[in-house]
Amino acid sequence: MANTLKGYISSNFTKSFLMVFVPFFMIISLIYLIKISSLTSQVSLSLSELFLLYSYSIPEIIYYTIPISFVASTASLFSKLSSDNELIALFSLGINANYIVKKVQIIAILFTILLLSISFLAIPMSKQYYKNFKEEKKSQAKLNLMAGELGQKFGTYYIYIESKNKTNNLFNNIVIYNKSKKDQEEFFASKQGSLKKINHTTILELNDGYGYTYYKDTLQEAKYKKIDVYENINSRDIKLYDIVSYWQQIKDSKKLRQKALFMIFVSFIPFISVYFIAAFTIINPRYQKNHTFLVIFITILFLYTIASVLHKQGNFYMVLLLLGGIYIIGKILFQKRVQRYF
Repeated sequence: MANTLKGYISSNFTKSFLMVFVPFFMIISLIYLIKISSLTSQVSLSLSELFLLYSYSIPEIIYYTIPISFVASTASLFSKLSSDNELIALFSLGINANYIVKKVQIIAILFTILLLSISFLAIPMSKQYYKNFKEEKKSQAKLNLMAGELGQKFGTYYIYIESKNKTNNLFNNIVIYNKSKKDQEEFFASKQGSLKKINHTTILELNDGYGYTYYKDTLQEAKYKKIDVYENINSRDIKLYDIVSYWQQIKDSKKLRQKALFMIFVSFIPFISVYFIAAFTIINPRYQKNHTFLVIFITILFLYTIASVLHKQGNFYMVLLLLGGIYIIGKILFQKRVQRYF
């Protein structure tokens, strides 16, 4: 009987979960794909590279989809079983409500472990791969200036190249212009130039030219044999940390520390929400109204509001206190509203 009931609950939960998870996953995936597609305005991406970047986003998509899907599917499961009088039938066979909720709690523990694994193992690595791939593509784009095209940028400079020698990759007749400040303008022209890369910093080397700088009421002219224009003087080497090294940075990084607190709390949402949801969705359909959608909305809003507060100004002790407090409150509400009657 126990195995049959366990299979019955698992089967119904799986159906409810997939009905919620798949649409949510598709919607959030679409948002991420649009975000990734916006990169094409900065760099050139092939279809395979587009989907490679999307694959780096999958752990994060799953992480944000599962807690919401779990809350919605758990509420839907208890509500459906109540509305169809299936819970009443189980209660009449001597199976109490606490036993049924405990079976769902086991599933919640598995989801919490999965979310902790994704947040502390998969997401840090996938984010680093995503960031490094994007920086590499941007770096390649900077080394791919085209002749005869207007509107090309090199750092804060607009650049125009009349022609390019494909044999030695030298540019001919180059003009660059910059207006980074309101009262300051720079204009340089050169007969020849080339791009080079030193320690992940891209440099445009100009030869045999002249330039003008205008600042407020002062105009200066200069002639030069050689001048280097740095795309980003603060460029850093691309690094890929292993998991241990990545989380060791938490000692010196407040941002990473707050992010970890947020991840811990969100990962425990399945575990702490089961009794709270059950307290308001396990009902007697003859005497009580079904408020499933309201329960889902309030639960998600309440838990994610707390997660946001922790992300901004929380600490580890607050996380432990809130996790324990919400779990205990949920259990007390369940005992008063459901367990004493079923």
